[in-house]
Amino acid sequence: MSSPNPYAAPKAPVADATITLPGNFTPGGRARPAGEGWTWIADGWRFFLRSPGTWIAIALVLIVIFFVLAAIPVVGGLALSLLMPVFVGGLMLGCRALDEGGEIEFRHLFAGFQNQAGNLIAVGAIYLGLSIGVILIVMAFTGASMFALFSGGAHPAPGAAGPLPAVALLAVLIGLALFVPIAMAMWFAAPLVVLNQLGPVEAMKQSFSGCLRNVVPFLVYGAVMFVLAIVATVPLGLGWLVLTPIGAGSLYASYRAIYLS
Repeated sequence: MSSPNPYAAPKAPVADATITLPGNFTPGGRARPAGEGWTWIADGWRFFLRSPGTWIAIALVLIVIFFVLAAIPVVGGLALSLLMPVFVGGLMLGCRALDEGGEIEFRHLFAGFQNQAGNLIAVGAIYLGLSIGVILIVMAFTGASMFALFSGGAHPAPGAAGPLPAVALLAVLIGLALFVPIAMAMWFAAPLVVLNQLGPVEAMKQSFSGCLRNVVPFLVYGAVMFVLAIVATVPLGLGWLVLTPIGAGSLYASYRAIYLS
């Protein structure tokens, strides 16, 4: 019986190895043309076609987890915010496997729990804290404005165009202005953590920079995905079993296009 070669390089499963993808990482990302927004979605569709059965099974379980957690008051919402980056990280490992000529497996949905789980949960915790901060700011502004409105004795008649709708609109605008940068910092955080081993804060900084440099293609991407979301919702929401994998694949494709050269 032959003995193992002591000089052979150690081997590790490709799907779980935390190595950087082929190509050079571009700090801060690089700007892409507007048409890339559609290309990312098309790439997501191609990822889905590589293994549609597995993707649908993953999407179904993920949607069930989402609804179960969302149905639990307070605790469920907190858990969902903390765990979503972990699930996204696992899906990015699955997309990488496909990109390298392998296969996505159902276990990739939970692969984030064995790969950078602490940093992925930290990303969710930071996002949760910032989101709560935005809500508190909006509530404080709206509450103070409403108190000033009613303490001044101004009670607009039902249906009348008074200052209250303006206050509510302004609160929404303030909320959006504060939340959009958070969403930009969150968008690529999970891929950058699990595929490039960045820390949570650094990953969110890199994500914000990459999104800021690609506002136009993201406008195209967002418009097309919005239409697809409406279409996916019409047949009893069954379209989300396909749109969820497309979204995961398009996230990976956009990460690859912006951060890898």
